[in-house]
Parts: sequence; structure tokens; C-alpha cells
Amino acid sequence: MIIDLKKFTEAERPFWVELDSLLNKIEDDPAKRLTLEQLRRLHYLYERASAGLGKLNTFAVAPETRGYLEALVARAYAEVHETRDQPHRFAWLRWFSQTFPQTFRRHIRAFILSCSIFFGGALIGAILIAAFPENKSIMLPFAHLHGSPSERVAQEESATHATRAGAEAQFSATLMTHNTRVSIFTLSLGMTWGIGSVITLFYNGIILGAVALDYILDGQIVFLLGWLLPHGVVEIPAILIAGQGGFLIASALIGWGRRATLHERLREISNDLLTLIGGVACLLVWAGIIEAFLSQRHEPQIPYAAKIAFGVVEFALLALFLTHSGRPTEQK
Repeated sequence: MIIDLKKFTEAERPFWVELDSLLNKIEDDPAKRLTLEQLRRLHYLYERASAGLGKLNTFAVAPETRGYLEALVARAYAEVHETRDQPHRFAWLRWFSQTFPQTFRRHIRAFILSCSIFFGGALIGAILIAAFPENKSIMLPFAHLHGSPSERVAQEESATHATRAGAEAQFSATLMTHNTRVSIFTLSLGMTWGIGSVITLFYNGIILGAVALDYILDGQIVFLLGWLLPHGVVEIPAILIAGQGGFLIASALIGWGRRATLHERLREISNDLLTLIGGVACLLVWAGIIEAFLSQRHEPQIPYAAKIAFGVVEFALLALFLTHSGRPTEQK
């Protein structure tokens, strides 16, 4: 066979460059999933480069050209014949920014159910505190909420930064671990066919509704928003997502109209449960930091308007993240 080496190299080089570029993308992101069209293109480029290398091996070609093509074919061979089911490294950022919100949206009905129960409890709590204010100490489990909201606000606003110094880090860690335990407990109560998750969500909703209306009726709505919004707009959704996970377990246990065995149903949701509770833990870490270092600092240290604005922006970003992050983009 007689070929024009110069013409052959010039004609084939664009295909080699394309293959090199595609391999670089795969190697830079081990978790990258190629489309069917990209896989076909990769295989075609690999076969073309291999055929080209076979032709060049029969002629005296510049060592750098042959070496480049041999390395390229070897890399492509490794990718084409790869047998791993999962990448070597756990892509944490990809998991949190894509897998977590995708899993959340996939089970949105369970989240809506969780929200309905929680905010239904909040409504009942508000009604009870309005109808029976003298029974506040019975409804609210925290002693510091039993007194007058105005008195507590005055006490909080008079506290200096010096009185809080050194306690924020410990308080933050306590909040993270406590809220994470509560969330895991709420999710795990799905094993009671969801009854435990319903009770936990409803009870926490009652507390929130009762506290909120108690402060509103006492004219402390600005303090209430500045106190709860910075951390609550993350902490409350995290607990609701934990409830979402609990209802996934309940659904798998009950198995409405499904022929799969219980083992198969639980196995189907296992990865989603781990993803949801992992995302909840990440959200609660952030909420714990914000509650300790921002929510607990009041005027005159930090203006309430700034804290409220921070909470509103935080909620908007979280909503956008959960509803849009990880959505597939159109192929260009």
C-alpha cells in the first residue's frame, strides 16, 4: 500500500485532536456521563486513530508523531474498555449541586405531604396559643419561651458581644448535631409506616406556629423575622426534606399496588434516602453556623432589616437551587 504521509497526517490530525479533547474532558471529570452520540463518536475516533497508527507503523515516520498517536490510542483504549461502574473519587460538589436537587424533585409529592403536615401543625399551634394563651407553658417545651416576648426581646437586645464571646462556636456545633439527630430521627420514623414522621412534623409545626403568633400578638414581628429568617429558611426546609425521606420509607413499606417484594422496594429507594439525608446534613451545618453567629445577634449589633434581607435572599437562592440545579442542558 502506498500513501502520501504528509497528506495523510494532515487529513487525520483534526480527528486526533478531537479525540484528544474528548478524552481530556472525560479524564478531568471522572463522573462525567457521555450521551449515546458522544459514545459513538468516541468509538469511531478511537477506531480511526488505531487504523491510522497501524498504517504509520509500516513507514518511517517522525518519532514524535508516532509517539503522540500511540499515547492517544492507549488512552482511548483505556476509556473504551473501562469496566468500572463508578468513578474512583466521590465527586462531592457534583453530588450536592446535581444529584441532591434531582432526587428532591423526583420525590416532590412526598415533600408536599411533609409541608402540608408541618404547616397544618403550625396553623393549629397558632389557633391554640390565641385561644389559650394561659397554657403557653404546656404547649412550648422551652422555658425561655414561657415568659413575655417583649421581656425576652429587651433582654436579648441588652446583651453585649462580650457576653456571647467564646460561646458561638460551641452553640453552633450543638445546633448542628442536635438538628441532624432530629432530622435523622424524623426520617427513620418512616419505618413506623410514616406515623412517627407525621407526629414529629406536626408537633414541630405546632411549636413554630405557637411561638410565631405569640410574638406577633405582642408586637414583636420585626424581632421575630430577624431572629428566625436567617437560619429558619434553611433549617425548616431541611427538616421537611427529612420528613420527605420518612414518607419514602413508608411508601416502600406499604407498597401500594406494587408487585415488587419489600426487599426490592427498599433497595430501590436506598440511594435516594442516603442522598436526601446527606443533603439535609449539609443544609443543617449551614443553618447551625448562621443561627449561632447571625440569628442570635440582635440590634444594635446587627440591624433587623439586614438580617431579614439576608433571610429573604437566602430563601430565594435555596428555592432556585432545589428547583433548577441539576436540570439537563440542551446539547449544543
